[in-house]
Amino acid sequence: MSRTPHTVTVAELVPGDLLALSARDANLDRWYVVMHTLPVRPEAIRVTLRPPLGGADRDEELDRTRTVTVGDHRVDTAGIPLLTSANLRAVDFRDGDRVDFLRTVDPHAVEDTYVRRRGGWNHDTPGDRADSRTDGRAGNHADDHPEPPLSDAELRKRAAEAVDHVVRHHPRRARSATSRTGGPRQVVVTGLGAVTPLGVGVDDLWAGLLEGRCGIRELDGEEFAGLPVRIAGTVPVDPAALLPRPQARRMNRAAQFAVLAAREAWRDAGFDPAGTAESGLAPERVGVSAGAILGDASVLVGGDRRLREKGPRGVSPLTTPMTVPSQAASQVSLALRITGEARTVTSACASGTEAIGEAVDRIRYGRIDVALAGGAEAVVTPAIMASFAAMRALSTHGLGGGESPSRPFARDRDGFVNGEGAGFLLLEAEEHARARGARIYCEAAGWGLSADAHHMAAPDPSGTGVALALRRALADAGAEAADVVHVNAHATATADGDLAEARALKSVLGGCRVPVTALKGHLGHLQGAAGGVEAVATVLTLHHGIVPPTIGCAEQDPAIELDVVTKAPRPLPARGDVALSNSFGFGGHNAVLALRRVRG
Repeated sequence: MSRTPHTVTVAELVPGDLLALSARDANLDRWYVVMHTLPVRPEAIRVTLRPPLGGADRDEELDRTRTVTVGDHRVDTAGIPLLTSANLRAVDFRDGDRVDFLRTVDPHAVEDTYVRRRGGWNHDTPGDRADSRTDGRAGNHADDHPEPPLSDAELRKRAAEAVDHVVRHHPRRARSATSRTGGPRQVVVTGLGAVTPLGVGVDDLWAGLLEGRCGIRELDGEEFAGLPVRIAGTVPVDPAALLPRPQARRMNRAAQFAVLAAREAWRDAGFDPAGTAESGLAPERVGVSAGAILGDASVLVGGDRRLREKGPRGVSPLTTPMTVPSQAASQVSLALRITGEARTVTSACASGTEAIGEAVDRIRYGRIDVALAGGAEAVVTPAIMASFAAMRALSTHGLGGGESPSRPFARDRDGFVNGEGAGFLLLEAEEHARARGARIYCEAAGWGLSADAHHMAAPDPSGTGVALALRRALADAGAEAADVVHVNAHATATADGDLAEARALKSVLGGCRVPVTALKGHLGHLQGAAGGVEAVATVLTLHHGIVPPTIGCAEQDPAIELDVVTKAPRPLPARGDVALSNSFGFGGHNAVLALRRVRG
């Protein structure tokens, strides 16, 4: 609202004039709109004034001949709202609440916002202001030195002293009630399974994470000789030896991982290992949702080699069915006689997390009641390793020196370490789980997707797409940034990827100091299985109340402005209840899972 102030007498005022009662008020941008005038004595006029951005009316009885300052044009009085400030003295604040301060006498004012996180009020006023001032007015603060969080008492005091301001309180939005008669249902986690470079089973995974063990190994097979990088996160046992031989021969390596992990999650949830019917479940009400990029690339490579060496008769008829990425989902379905659905999600390294999110929705909206969801991958093959090395995507750090070669968030990170494995969650509708007396680890509260649309392999350095997926996961969970108590980061230890994720987390979480951990120093990057395994770890973090350390990060990159947990496990903060598990993939695929701890 540009204006060239000039002076008039009070007798000349008309409704709509923008009025400053003195030259000092004009200099301080303290303006009012004349709402109406009423002569009260021959020498005096009562003028009703309202702040130009809205507020309460005030009456001034002014001498007719008094000189006042007005702007260069009039304002439509009908468009100025009548507002009053909230009374904060009786408000029972909660994390996620927002309080806005607006200096309504200044037509150029921008609202200042405080958001309550972890019991403190953080100043969240958006970026640069062309008209920023430091004259002591409530809500106007220099951005160069962010103010520390305010206590509830300090915020109430600031609101009470905020002259010329309207103060508004916005309670955090309530979570939508779950309908048991056809609306969205809450989904819970009741079982976990994992096969990883730290061993077979969830117990080996969790113990290895807490102890800071590294499952990355030298690739000593002759087929890897001559490769520029010969380290990977490989599963330390032959999965085929843990399965009946006739079944194992018909599964690729990734499917073997998947069946072992899914069976563990099934048993962990209290179901009969024989399958659905034996567990008292309707097979058509149970589903499988598995993420994979390729599944097992070695089958196709082996078939091609036998074709060249022995001709067409040397190629096994199982080559094609064992090559497709959907083999993991189909073999889990066969193993447990699940007939509801067996879906496969392929979205690069976000595949496992997206597969879990898809299963959450299938249960929420009543398509199925129970699902095994996660990811499986086995792509530690010479051609894949050579391709990643040619992209300069792999770490060149060796296994010596006592540090993991995979170094998430570290100053000296230089690429990821390829890996393999599987991780699965057993998901159920909450009422289904409670009806059978199941142990509940946590709630699978929400998830979010986005796409960078930036590059076929490189992440968007701004982190904008990642931030969108984070916000969508929180919104889907009915949560606020203030609720986030932990983040299991994707953090593959690439220079650009880790930085983009850190920027996105800072953008979404603001001033929250949330403990962040990254597991690829322990495991390497399990590709399509990463989201499944990291979701298992995030569930255990919520369930046990302890955050595993990030290994390989001896010196954190100062550009990574996150609270990265290193050196030793850390207790999970008591305040807050949501943990995020992030997965991002080549081509700009972004997926985030939001889990909520169950208390009591």
